[in-house]
Amino acid sequence: MAEPVAAVDCGSNSTRLLITDPEGRAMAREMRITRLSEGVDASGELTEVAVARTLAVLEEYHGLCERAGVTRGLCVATSAVRDARNGGAFLARARETLGFDAVVLSGEDEATYSFEGATVDLAEEGRPVAILDVGGGSTEIASRVDGRVLGYSMQIGCVRVTERALGPDPVDAEHATRAVAMIESALEAAAAAAPELFALGPDLRLVGLAGTVSTLAQLDAGLDHYDRAVVHHRRLSREAVLAWRDRLGSEPPAARLGFPGMVAGREDVIVAGLYVVDAVMARLGVDELLSSESDILDGIAGRLRLSFA
Repeated sequence: MAEPVAAVDCGSNSTRLLITDPEGRAMAREMRITRLSEGVDASGELTEVAVARTLAVLEEYHGLCERAGVTRGLCVATSAVRDARNGGAFLARARETLGFDAVVLSGEDEATYSFEGATVDLAEEGRPVAILDVGGGSTEIASRVDGRVLGYSMQIGCVRVTERALGPDPVDAEHATRAVAMIESALEAAAAAAPELFALGPDLRLVGLAGTVSTLAQLDAGLDHYDRAVVHHRRLSREAVLAWRDRLGSEPPAARLGFPGMVAGREDVIVAGLYVVDAVMARLGVDELLSSESDILDGIAGRLRLSFA
């Protein structure tokens, strides 16, 4: 008998859950800011405080899974755990807490799952599609090239760029220059390693995923409360990306929380994320970004339903 499945994403900045029924309908979607990557870039290890925050959320999600009748699921970890020397120990504790497997994804697998999830409900327009997934530690670009999904992962997530280059305070010219140089260096390497992803043509349809883009869509819509129907597949111009980047960058994090649509826990890293979004849009030559609330979780849940069918 078909049963619901659960997908959990332990990202660098947030920990998220998706439970779907056997037909793929969402039964629950949850997100908590846990900042698992806090300090990893400097120390090379997950801190016990960040691990404890994340495991507490996983314990909560375990309870939600039990109440939904979930016995099969998969937890994936991404950049923070990939980079940490003690990532394996964290995965063992995550398995014990959730009661199902927890694995670390390569950057390429992360990009593939994200592409599959973001395109599951995307209307066909006869144009090439690429996804841009701006995470906390890394950013992925993926597209279907010659019948297969090609993905590339860059070490320029919003938390990493904030910690290394930008800082959380109002952005000055020196820090902005440092952040742009870091991002452009990563994009140069990506274009050399995966040139097909940067030659998709002027008709490219770029779909943006994860917290930076979702928060941008909420800010752009002026939402006081999250509304998936408004955020999902909202069109965002590059002009809007630049305007919000500079507007938020001129304010300290505490003041950014005053803008309708700002998600608490993202106020200190949103500006770095928007620097990444703008740089990728410029590199790809696109003037519009489509926000998607379907993402890596939907890709994982889809694979799980197929494997358990």
